[in-house]
Amino acid sequence: QREICSSHGFSENQLILWKYPTMTKIQEFKGHTARVLHMDQSPDGGCVVSAAADETLRFWDVFGSPPNERKGNNLTMGNFCGSPMIR
Repeated sequence: QREICSSHGFSENQLILWKYPTMTKIQEFKGHTARVLHMDQSPDGGCVVSAAADETLRFWDVFGSPPNERKGNNLTMGNFCGSPMIR
């Protein structure tokens, strides 16, 4: 199964994981308080970091766990040096 992660701004400032090619929403990742400006994937492909206009970086465990272990619309943020956010 292939998946795509997209980032969004107003009104929820979230990342969304989609099943490809059906573009069915799998999960939303919320936490930023302003629009997401940039995102990038870790070298191992498991995590995504997002940078937002709220001046934070957030690290998300988007592709780390198998899809059948994900719970719909639950927030899961990976830890980086013990913190899921850098400000």
